[in-house]
Amino acid sequence: MGMTDVLIVGAGPTGLVLACDLARRGTAVRIVDRSPAPPRTSRAKGPNPRSLEILDDLGVAEEVLAAGSAPLPMLKYRDRLPVAEADPWADSAPSPDAPYDRGWLIAQWRLEEILRDRLAGYGVRVEPGREVVGLAQGTGGDDGGRVDVTYADGSAGRARYVVGCDGAHSSVRKLLGIGFVGATDEDQVMVCGDVDLAEGSLDRTRWHQWFDEDGAVMLCPIPGTRTGWWFQAGPERDGRGRPLAPTADGFRRLLARHTALPGRSLTRAELLSTYRVNVRMADRFRVGRVLLAGDAAHVHAIAGGLGMNTGIQDAFNLGWKLGLVLAGHADARLLDTYEEERLPVAARTLDLASERLRATLEAIRRPGGGLEAAITSDTTGLGVGYRWSSLAAHHTDAPTESAAGDRAPDAPCADAVTGAPTRLHRVLAGPRTTVLGFGAGSSAALRGAADAYGDAGVRTCRVYAAHEDRAGAEPGSVADDAGHVAAAYGTEASIRAGTGTVVVVRPDHHVGLVAPADDARSVGEYLRRLHGAGRSAERPSGTVDAVR
Repeated sequence: MGMTDVLIVGAGPTGLVLACDLARRGTAVRIVDRSPAPPRTSRAKGPNPRSLEILDDLGVAEEVLAAGSAPLPMLKYRDRLPVAEADPWADSAPSPDAPYDRGWLIAQWRLEEILRDRLAGYGVRVEPGREVVGLAQGTGGDDGGRVDVTYADGSAGRARYVVGCDGAHSSVRKLLGIGFVGATDEDQVMVCGDVDLAEGSLDRTRWHQWFDEDGAVMLCPIPGTRTGWWFQAGPERDGRGRPLAPTADGFRRLLARHTALPGRSLTRAELLSTYRVNVRMADRFRVGRVLLAGDAAHVHAIAGGLGMNTGIQDAFNLGWKLGLVLAGHADARLLDTYEEERLPVAARTLDLASERLRATLEAIRRPGGGLEAAITSDTTGLGVGYRWSSLAAHHTDAPTESAAGDRAPDAPCADAVTGAPTRLHRVLAGPRTTVLGFGAGSSAALRGAADAYGDAGVRTCRVYAAHEDRAGAEPGSVADDAGHVAAAYGTEASIRAGTGTVVVVRPDHHVGLVAPADDARSVGEYLRRLHGAGRSAERPSGTVDAVR
């Protein structure tokens, strides 16, 4: 029975993002799914801006953008007639610190295809038809060193860690005995499916939404298809008011009842499902060497499109922590910060999604109201941070307004050696911690970090202001001639004062520490927590003060 570092159970977007992040670190990872083939169900409509940043870090954002489309204006109808149009993104635009200002429409199955292909490039493939039915941790929890796994076909496996990414009905969560607290609203029901409409039936540059007093139909074109549409509607009901199961004929009747289209214009309907508003959260995200992520840990109301995105962001938070623990750099207690950071985010997301659902249900009561009510700046994911986290090192003399725990901003800049244009997130990309140095005074801290941790997953990046001489700049340094990086991190004053600032950015693009440039000790202490002693343990005591 071979041992793998991490077994991921569930090959949806959450499990695939986690697998890609671990595989690129050289972690031995397996990913299994109970389905005999990849599902093509009608579910999430695409990544939000924060998830696009994560996909960019994984190297697949360009393919995702090419395979999908920008979100569409919403055309609203009442009594079959168009009454209003809304474009929730009309006033948004990319900014220097956030190049993705809106989410992206892409079928979930297509996103999963892209992630599976990326994972295959690391030599890892999803193992279908593998249902986990038993988990047994070695004696002593973390000290046991393994999890023994039993599959439904009677076979067995062993992993150092297991992560359940297997959805709302998670077998992993049930095997752990973790509570899933919350409620399902049986009255708030929607039927969903992927359908084909006769070509030319509807304008494919709009998301069509019919909201009547006795029901609703929503049709959004599926990118990459000529006649495919996402179909969502209030269900048909029987004589007692109970929702009926979705069928192709039922979809045709709903289409004819609410829209000006004849039922026969719907030529195909498949992947039919019933969605009920389900708001639940696990009371723990970790038991020893087994962790939960995505819908296995939390499910939300559909409003705002936060379900898949929260799972992707769970995975990006967890991947680097598992990687550092498995590499022997960090203590296993680092994994406690996954729950510490993501459980409060999940709780807030449950509240946010429920709040947006209430706003949407109120909006559609009025002619012209629609799904734009579900979209706010909070649903972009860009404002999610961890200021409360034990990994947020708040320095009393921090010379900037940037707060430890916040998302690390992006910014346009240039390679200081070649002059080639780039973006800071591209510099930060990849599974490493980054130390940014602003001002000449940061040189000693950068040098100390590179010497002690350059072989342990830490890179350093000097950020040169327009007036600074960059002769002799090290590879990986950036030129900030327009001042966008300094503005994003609030370091202008320290640069003008000739002192400078050091910012440590975690591998998941969150700020870990902001410190004065001459405080190499704080930088070293923070890096030691994530990456162990580094080379400092091998050096004479007099040579490591810069990183102690």
